[in-house]
Amino acid sequence: MNQKLEQYLWFFTSYRQKDWPEWLASAEFVVNNKVYLATKMSLFIANYGRELRIGGDIRKKRKVEKATKFTEKIKKV
Repeated sequence: MNQKLEQYLWFFTSYRQKDWPEWLASAEFVVNNKVYLATKMSLFIANYGRELRIGGDIRKKRKVEKATKFTEKIKKV
């Protein structure tokens, strides 16, 4: 699993690799949402019995600044 995380972070971090902590939440999402051959389910489903979702309730009016910045950064990538 560490090898997968390293590969994921390698794709998205900058050349100097100083921004990798910013990508850890996204890497965690990827690992927890991946379907594994042995179990035929993701880690999140195995632990909590439901699918992992990204985002929030679109009916909420308030915005979370860090989430908005993260979304914009993902769109640029």
